[in-house]
This record gives sequence, structure tokens and C-alpha cells, in this order.
Amino acid sequence: MKSPKSQARRALLRGGSLVLLLGVQQIARGATIVAVRVWPAPEYSRVTIESDAKLVAKQFFVSQPPRLAVDIEGIDLNPALRELVAKVRADDPNIAGIRVGQNAPGVVRLVIDLKQAAVPQVFTLTPVAAYQHRLVFDLYPAKSVDPLEALIAEHLNDAPSASAPHAEAASPPPADPLGDLIAQHGQRPEPAKPPAPAATPPVAAAPPPSPAPRAPAGGRQTDRLIIVALDPGHGGEDPGAIGPGGTREKDVVLKVAHLLRERINAASVGGNPMRAFLTRDGDYFVPLGTRVEKARRVQADLFVSIHADAFTTPSARGASVFALSQSGASSTAARWLANKENQADLVGGLNVKSQDQHVQRALLDMSTTAQINDSLKLGSVLLGEIGGMARLHKPRVEQAGFAVLKAPDIPSVLVETAFISNPEEEAKLRSAAYQVQLADALMRGIQRYFAKNPPLARSRAV
Repeated sequence: MKSPKSQARRALLRGGSLVLLLGVQQIARGATIVAVRVWPAPEYSRVTIESDAKLVAKQFFVSQPPRLAVDIEGIDLNPALRELVAKVRADDPNIAGIRVGQNAPGVVRLVIDLKQAAVPQVFTLTPVAAYQHRLVFDLYPAKSVDPLEALIAEHLNDAPSASAPHAEAASPPPADPLGDLIAQHGQRPEPAKPPAPAATPPVAAAPPPSPAPRAPAGGRQTDRLIIVALDPGHGGEDPGAIGPGGTREKDVVLKVAHLLRERINAASVGGNPMRAFLTRDGDYFVPLGTRVEKARRVQADLFVSIHADAFTTPSARGASVFALSQSGASSTAARWLANKENQADLVGGLNVKSQDQHVQRALLDMSTTAQINDSLKLGSVLLGEIGGMARLHKPRVEQAGFAVLKAPDIPSVLVETAFISNPEEEAKLRSAAYQVQLADALMRGIQRYFAKNPPLARSRAV
């Protein structure tokens, strides 16, 4: 016979189990909103709702006027959701405003008013890194800008105008400024391009370029626009590494990229104008495969991905330069870093369901021995210049399977500017003076590379 004390204990346990079960049902039925974020960008704007449980959403798009309506089930309107209304910036190129309201008991309706026709993508992300469950709305313009055409138009706008004495006699501006610039600089043929990833809507192709003149004998280059793709790592939902003082990798590398862009745009190689193209020009997320594809679409001559390293211990220090490897990493540390950087899509939030995995694999498996050799040449001169103003982590260019370096026809390197996890190097990365020194060193390396490898003198995949 059980004692009264034992029976009371069993009754208490049964009661606790019932309370626990009710708690689980309540959590499953109603999630708590952790945070809301809005990421505006010319390419697309993103709205993220983070919660402690998966949200169920039903969406429908209205074309006139353009707006996306989403019913989120299992929650009630709360202050966190109302914050979305104030988070929309006036200069957001895609979102005009956000409205939220209680559409029905346990159902919140979110309406995103758009400034133009859009191709919306709504998807969920499971917990990863510092994030819990995320409900994501990516709003792509239905008609996006061709990056190569935009780059050339930007160059035209910066070109010096005709001198005043000849202003009256000047002929009318050409009807086709894009074609005029292409003819002026002898643009090379466009390389073969795989279909664009489904995460970004198709972009109208640029007008067919004029045939490129052959390189003169002796490897001399022919006048044309020289394009350097700069890839500031991470961005948006993906902050990258975070230093002990709170410095975010995505912020530092974007500043360095902006400084380097200024130097490239003001420079020339053998009299040929240079232009920098940024894979991201603000705080927003760009998938790894899209970064590669964007560089190929502007027919970049070089691809430089800029990062700030991090390790589990604060003692690691020094800058590094990496190139792609087809036969395994050159060191355990290089393999570890490549694996970490290749997870950026998971943290940043890639809509996996919309990706054509076969196309992505084809793009990332087309790397060539020639591309890797050119990348090693570029990496070597960059490492030498960085070593003249900062400490190096390794004295040679390392290699590993970085997804972002797999453009088959563009010499590509990844630069780890310093260890942001090291307190001393984090302070340097925050310093405007150090950022300028880095940009200057990278610019010198790029110029040294082109001095020995004129753009039209090397073999290119077409």
C-alpha cells in the first residue's frame, strides 16, 4: 500500500505533465515575435519576421496597385509587428509602406505596398547561428536593371564634357550612348552565361556588344573598359564575424570596398579606363552563387572578395589571400575557413526551394586550371602589397574550395584583411586610416597584376 506522501507526489507529477502538455500546445498555436527587420536595396527589398516558433503564412499578390498581402496564422497583433510600419525607409526603392492589422482571431494580415511591379518570394528559414525561425519576404522588381548597362551608363555620366569653346559646334548626343561607349572602348565578346539563379528574377540582357578587336602582337591591350568586381562579404541578415568589441565584418568590408572603388574609378591601365562593380553596395544579403553570376554578367576582368577573418581564439592574427583549389585545401585552416564562408547562404537566408540546384552545381563546377593560375598570380601581388603595410597570417597564397571564387572565366581571390576576432586587429579594422591603407595596398596589387597581365592578352572562356 502506497503512502499518502507517495500518492500526493504522483498526483503532482500528473498535474505537472498536464501543464507541460498545455504549454506545448500553446507554443505550437501561438509564436512569439522576436524581431522584425527591413533590408532595402536596389536589387530587392527584404522583410524578415523572426519568431520562437515556425510561422504559417498565406500570401496573395495584387498587381494594381502593386502590393503583397500576407496572412500570418496563430498570432495576434502586437507592438513588435507594429514596428514594421516605422522601419520602412523613404528611400526604399521597392517598398512604399507596410500596414498590419488583426484580420481575424489568431490571424494577422500584413500588407506591403510597393512602388513598382514586383516578383515576391515568401519562404521560411529554420534556426541557424544566432537566429530563430524566420519568415522572409523578398520583393524583386519585375523589371530589374542590367548591371553592365548601369555600369557603363555610370561611366558615361562621369566622363568629362566637351570644352566650352566647341560647345556650340558639338554634334547632338548619340542616340545610343551604351553602344557608343562599347564601340569607343572595344568591349570584348560576352562570355557564355548559365541561366540566372531563380532567387533573382531574370534581368533584361544588355544590347549585343560590338566584336572585340584582337590583342596586338606582343600582348599589348586594346582600348576598352576594364572592370574589377569587388565583393564585400556577407551583408543584411548575415553579419559575418563579430569582433569582441561588437564590430561587424559586413560593415568593415563594405567600407574598404567603397574606398577601393574610388581608387579604381579614378585609375586607368595603359590609358584604358577602369571601373569597379560592387556585388553589394549596401547592407543587404546576396547569395554566393549570385555574387559569382553578377561578376560574370558585367564581364569582370578580376573578382576580389573582401572579408575579415575570425577564429575561436583571440590570438590568431594577420591578413591572408586565398584562391580556389580543385584538389583539396592547402591547409586545414584554409579548409575550415572555406567551410565557414560557404555557410553564408544558410545564415543570410537563401530561398532554397527557388534554386535550380543543377544550374548552381554546373556554374560552380566549371572552374578551370587557367583561371586558378591567374588567380594565384593576382593573389600573390595582393599579398605582397598587403604585407608591406600589415602583418600576414601566412606568407603565401592559400587555396580551398570557396564557392564565391568559382567563376570559370575570371581570376578570383578572397582577401581576409585581418582577424576581427583579435582585439588589436579589430581596432585597426575600425580605424579609417587602416581602411585607407588596405584600399591603397589592394589598388597597388591590382595595378601590378594588370601591368604583367593585360586584359586582352590572356585567354578567356567565351
